[in-house]
Parts: sequence; structure tokens; C-alpha cells
Amino acid sequence: MSVNPHDDTPTASSPREANRGPLHGVRVLDISTVYAAPITAMLLGDFGAEVIKVEHPTGDPARSHGANKDGHGLWWKVIARNKKCITLDLGTPEGQQILRDLVVDVDVLVENFRPGVLEKWGLGPDRLMLLNPGLIALRVTGFGQDGPYAQRRAFGTLAEAMSGFAHQTGEEDGPPTLPPFGLADGVAGITGAFGVVTALLHRNSPEGNGQGQVIDLSLLEPLVGILGPGPTAFDQLGAIAGRQGNRSPNNAPRNTYLTKDDRWVAISASATSVAERVMRLVGRADLVEQPWFASAGERSRNGDLLDESVGKWIAARPFDEVVTEFERVGAALAPIYDVEQLMNDPHVRARDVITTVDDEDLGPIAMQNLMVRMLGTPGAIRFPGRRLGQDNTQIYRDALGLNIEALQDRGVI
Repeated sequence: MSVNPHDDTPTASSPREANRGPLHGVRVLDISTVYAAPITAMLLGDFGAEVIKVEHPTGDPARSHGANKDGHGLWWKVIARNKKCITLDLGTPEGQQILRDLVVDVDVLVENFRPGVLEKWGLGPDRLMLLNPGLIALRVTGFGQDGPYAQRRAFGTLAEAMSGFAHQTGEEDGPPTLPPFGLADGVAGITGAFGVVTALLHRNSPEGNGQGQVIDLSLLEPLVGILGPGPTAFDQLGAIAGRQGNRSPNNAPRNTYLTKDDRWVAISASATSVAERVMRLVGRADLVEQPWFASAGERSRNGDLLDESVGKWIAARPFDEVVTEFERVGAALAPIYDVEQLMNDPHVRARDVITTVDDEDLGPIAMQNLMVRMLGTPGAIRFPGRRLGQDNTQIYRDALGLNIEALQDRGVI
């Protein structure tokens, strides 16, 4: 089977978007649902991989999650971009055989069923790799393919809770705080794309000898991996990090502050030189001369004193003046934006961080652009998330020679 991207035509005319991408020629079968694993497949598609999204005939639940317009899920338009959409009931023997037929000629399988489900259907990676020895199977679960929690139902929220993220997030005297979006899913999705590309590099190397492999990715482990040196600090010092609001135990001043005209800003002074510029700017050069100031940890322990001075200075000035003065002295500050402010920021607009894509259902729609800018081999958003089963004809009839009407009548697709 060889399936080309939808018309192989970008939705915009810029040379950057016309580039086929560094993963052109890689074929991905995405049989996952909702967020982490689909984000991996989205990222692969962004950089040119041919992604076929397989959904149950009733549709991926992500189609109806969150905001919608005219019955079209807006998050779906983003997370399913650059994916051809076909329907298939993997719970039926005929659907299972069709998946085996599809797997023969793909490079990557992305799935997030609970451990053992694919094996029950005769679709485990061990069976599929007999048909396609070069297959790379990314398996995304809450807690991994083995261990005491492998069979537990899990969503990103549970990883955010167990990882230590929630324990460290929130005000010091407040409850643990969860993020209002799929943080663990996003981190795992990006990690999954890294894993797939690494496995592709190995497979295509002399050492790899064309052999695929299974990637066991949990939602928990990537989030644990980015949360700093907590395990090492506990192992060596017995230290357990707690909640500190917007402060950092590693540097100060670092917080959010309200301007005279009620705009929130955030500053960070990880480098001592930056902290010096901030304190001189706010009229507290005397603190810079204190013996403790040169140590980031000591500055953090004197956070109340630093915050009082910085907060008072910012509160006495309007937002524009605060931004201008921080830029003038070379200190680090950023406004705290809502999404409208983000989209109207001149730098965001100049960099096309939020781009516009033509959608066949809704017309021009805005969405996040690609996360990585590759200047030599850029990717592209060729089309937003498509309708349920929109590519059934191309994949099943044109590529596999199957009878679409008969499959529909039997409830297979």
C-alpha cells in the first residue's frame, strides 16, 4: 500500500509550507484516542510523515471535547491536523484483519490501549512485527506496559498528581494545584515523537539492520523527568520540595507583580547580574551590596524583602513604563497574557506563532503553528482535522481494493 497525503497540496502558498518536510516518506498508523499519543502523531505529521488516523466508527472522543463551532470540535481541528481519517472497528475479526493489512506497509504504529487489549485482538506488536519486521510500535499508557499499576485506568491528571508536579504547584498555604490543560499528555506526546524519530534513526542505521522495536511510553515518566532534581535532592539530602506560589527556591526576585494600571507581569532573575539590574532599577542598590545577594539561594531566602521593593516599584507605574524600563536596563520581564493578548502580541504575530489555516468546514481558522522551526527542512500544516471517515474511500477502496459499501453494511467501518 502506498498512500499519498491529501492531494499532497499545502493549504497555504508560502515556500515554507510547500516543503514536504524531513519525515516525508514515513508512514504512520495512528490508532490512539484523545491526547498524548495523538499529539505524537500530529507532530510527526507536521514534519511530513503520512499519518492515517484510525477511529472507531462512532468517532474519537476528542472530536467532542472542549469548544466547538457548528458541530465541529475546535481542538480536533488542531490535534488531528495533517491526518487522513478512516473508521474501523478493531473489535471485529474483519476489522482486525484490515488493520493487519494496513500495518504491512507502514513504518510506525501509535496506540494507547490498555496493556493486553491489542494482544487480545491478535494485534500485539509481536504479531504485527511478524508481518512487518521494521515496524516501530509506540505504546502510550498511564503507567507503562508492566509494573503493579499497568492495568490501572489513567489520564494525564493522575500523572500530574503522582509525579510531584501538583505537590509543588500552588500557594504555600494552599492545596496542591493541577494544571487546567493536559500538561502530562503534552509532555508525553512530545517525548513520544522524540522516541519514534530515535527509533527510526536506529532502524535505518547499519546497527539497526532494518529492525523495528516497541517503545513503552507512560504519561508518568516524562513528567517526572522534567521536574528538576527532586529525586536526587531527596536521595542525597532528604529534601522534599513544597509549594512556593510563584517564587523559586533557586533564585529571586522571581514572582508575578501588578502594575498601576492592573496588568500582571512576571520577572525572573536566575542570573545574579540580572538580579542586580532589577534591584538597581527599583532603587534598592543597597541590597546588591549585601553579602548574601551574590548567592541565588540566599536571595531566595530573602524573597520577602526583594519582592516588597520590586512590587512597590512596579505598582507605582503603568504597564508600558514598566516594560520599557526593564528592557532599558536589560532585565527579564514578560506580560502575563490571556489568549487574546497572546495572539495580538507583535512578536507572536511577526513569528507566526499562531498561524491561520484554511479549513473546509469553518474557513480560515487560527491554531498553534509548528513547535520547532527547521530552517533547512521545515514542516507544514497541510490541512486541519478532517471529518469522520473522510478518507475511507481512498484508503480502503483505492489502496486496498476493498468494497466500501459492504464494509459499511457489516459495521466494520
